[in-house]
Amino acid sequence: MDQVFTSFSGIPYLRLGVGEPLVLIHGLGEVKEGWNNQFEFADQYELIIPDLRGHGEHTTNKDISIPHFARDIISLLKELRIKNAHICGLSMGGMVAQEIYRLAPQMCRSLLLVSTYHYMPKRLAKLLITYRKARSLSTRPSMSKDTAARISFSSWNNKTFEEFHQFYKPNHDVFLKSVQACLQVNNQKLLPKINIPTLIIGGQYDSVIPVWMQLFMHKKIRNSEFVIFKNTGHIAKLESKETFNRIVRNFLKRHRIVS
Repeated sequence: MDQVFTSFSGIPYLRLGVGEPLVLIHGLGEVKEGWNNQFEFADQYELIIPDLRGHGEHTTNKDISIPHFARDIISLLKELRIKNAHICGLSMGGMVAQEIYRLAPQMCRSLLLVSTYHYMPKRLAKLLITYRKARSLSTRPSMSKDTAARISFSSWNNKTFEEFHQFYKPNHDVFLKSVQACLQVNNQKLLPKINIPTLIIGGQYDSVIPVWMQLFMHKKIRNSEFVIFKNTGHIAKLESKETFNRIVRNFLKRHRIVS
């Protein structure tokens, strides 16, 4: 198992590989080890993979917000003396990636925004929070995990579901706070200001964050690249991992810093 490090401020993270820094930010209810299918990038990149606060081994339940998630990662990169990095975020992690760009654009070499959004209309947000509360208050955690898995994938695959169950470990209190934090995101004015290489990925059958939301992001970020994964749901890194890794690697290769 890869060694887990802890920053001075208490952020648990994985660090492996050598090369240009690549930060991988997990989604809601996930843990850093959920990027295990992307550990292969360590052959060309230095991977920095943190647990967001309230998730995994980052056990605090205080200050659960997208800005605090982003500041934690910025402080970690500064501690590691990493001036800038490729920033990749899935779902809620994609919202954190956008916030990192807002707070410290000079620290972002590129953005990879996967199955995420930049703004949730109020009417849609109200429906989502009601639904999430009903699901998360289940008295049987295994049932809520099964439901989350079925919602997240477009097809049934035992191996994929086993991986999901292994790395999806929501904390009830933090989960609800994180959902509320996601619903407060409004980056409508930020996206047109993004002027670094940006890859936006969506899943054709994503029922968590529909692909039309990523299309809107693509239209707002000038010169961004947009890829839709066919026959894929919310978590392409698991459901279509070979294709996901190839597309991400090709994007990073095209935007490597020539020294």
